[in-house]
Amino acid sequence: MSEKNCTFVPYLSHKDTMTAHEALKTYFGYDDFRPLQEEIIRSVLDGRDTLALMPTGGGKSLCFQVPTMAMGGLCLVITPLIALMKDQVENLRQRDIHAAAIYTGMTYDQQKAALDNCQWGPYHFLYVSPERLESEEFRERLARLPICLIAVDEAHCISQWGYDFRPSYLKIAEIREVIRGERREVPILALTATATPDVVDDIQERLAFREKNVLRKSFLRQNLSYVVRQTNKKADEIVHILSKVPGSAIVYVRNRQRAQELAAYLQEKGISADFYHAGLSSKERSAKQEAWKEYKGVGGTSEHIRTMVCTNAFGMGIDKPDVRMVIHHDLPDTIEAYFQEAGRAGRDEKKAFAVLLYDPTQDKAKARKRVVDNYPPKEFVGDVYHKTCDFLGVGAGSGQGHTFFLPIHDLCRVMHLPALQTYAALHLLTQAGYLCFQEEQEIQPRVKICIQQREIAEYGLSERQKHLLEILMRKYSGIFTDLQYINEDSLSKLLATNNLHDILVSLAERRIIHYVPHTKTNTLLLTRERQMDVYLSTDIYDRHRQQYIDKLKAMVEYAENEQYCRSQLMLAYFGEIDAPPCGTCDVCRAKRKE
Repeated sequence: MSEKNCTFVPYLSHKDTMTAHEALKTYFGYDDFRPLQEEIIRSVLDGRDTLALMPTGGGKSLCFQVPTMAMGGLCLVITPLIALMKDQVENLRQRDIHAAAIYTGMTYDQQKAALDNCQWGPYHFLYVSPERLESEEFRERLARLPICLIAVDEAHCISQWGYDFRPSYLKIAEIREVIRGERREVPILALTATATPDVVDDIQERLAFREKNVLRKSFLRQNLSYVVRQTNKKADEIVHILSKVPGSAIVYVRNRQRAQELAAYLQEKGISADFYHAGLSSKERSAKQEAWKEYKGVGGTSEHIRTMVCTNAFGMGIDKPDVRMVIHHDLPDTIEAYFQEAGRAGRDEKKAFAVLLYDPTQDKAKARKRVVDNYPPKEFVGDVYHKTCDFLGVGAGSGQGHTFFLPIHDLCRVMHLPALQTYAALHLLTQAGYLCFQEEQEIQPRVKICIQQREIAEYGLSERQKHLLEILMRKYSGIFTDLQYINEDSLSKLLATNNLHDILVSLAERRIIHYVPHTKTNTLLLTRERQMDVYLSTDIYDRHRQQYIDKLKAMVEYAENEQYCRSQLMLAYFGEIDAPPCGTCDVCRAKRKE
């Protein structure tokens, strides 16, 4: 999203209220709702707090977009996924619906313009991450916005019983008090594709629902066949499967190196494949994602990618209905994660397959190691806390509210720490409230002009260099005193050049500017001053560790099961205990042959 899209738009007027069906047809071009969508939307329009459980691909976004357009107010959408924010904002804008997002890397002026637009302009959607809710300045602005609905995506993240708990989600309930004021109670719509009965109760309690209200669609996917293949030659098995089943495919792996190696192996075997992980730049990820989305089978060009080999960074919010195959090379941590990722196959309701490759000896050993890596001893967690503070130069009693860039590999090298357990320790410290650690944050480029304006003529600069400095001075106030976030795409267009980066580097080498290029890094916010001692509640630590072990055991039991219908097993895990056998999984087919 460019700076141009973040400029202030004067207030016109919100659309007159309309019925849900009118909004669906007018803005989204659909004649009818999918199953359960209308019930959820009616509940929201009645002002009720609502928890909606819908499987992946069930059309969750329309459940808050349609009632917002019908009411004519502003919807605050809280989601942990920046890629999904940008994707949905762009989709809404293509429908002539005003939407904004605030995320890491935007300048202060860009954020202010987005909030001004939402307060005074004809805007209907504001997307933010849950971490944004911790800012007091942001909360103050929220109180002045015409919010008619709070939509909480990936709502399972609020539950400590969930598989992807994020402490910042706990702030959402406080936001209700901030925006209530003299207005009527603003309803909350919580959405998730995966939640056990315990998580369902926990979500409603932590979001301060005025009354329990759960609307759920069965997680049954009749067109999706679940299969487990036991093998110790997983790469060859993937080649065999892809040669038998045509169409687009996703192959999930657990680490970046394996994604690259497996994609190269598939290419050697004549299979169109590419890799995707969070370490790629946003442009690389977008290009790979588009090449995969454009694959249509027979007749696709050589630029289109049939098979995406990826980590779990791939898939959230991607609307590709014709995926015929999702293969898991490695055992997922939980049934919830597996169900959500496997559910990206067959959204067009046509036949599709979800295949888990399982090596009983190797995968069990790896599962045991994951427990140690994810829940290191409490003494080690405390040691990581103090060594991280030392590495960042934070003294005792200081640091509260400060944000740091944290190169983990440098931290581990200098402080002699094991990488995997250090990542886990930082996440445990986040849950305990000592800090807020976020991985792979995309940091936009920044520039500061280091010389006085009157000195520019003395440096013998080229016309293009001088023109760039003039643009920087005109567009970014305060650029002589502080690093300012810049939009390189916008600057390239104004300068009519494709080598802006080289020009910036040349100016930086002569110390005319201080230039921090676009990068991806980990960030760490100290939420309290440096403590002398770290205390991890034995009850919470042990409970979470045991919960992780139990979920991993359930995943192993699913993989080793040869007696019960796989669809029935998963549905029972989510509380649907009376589902019939699917008749299409490998277990059902084996019984039919017997």
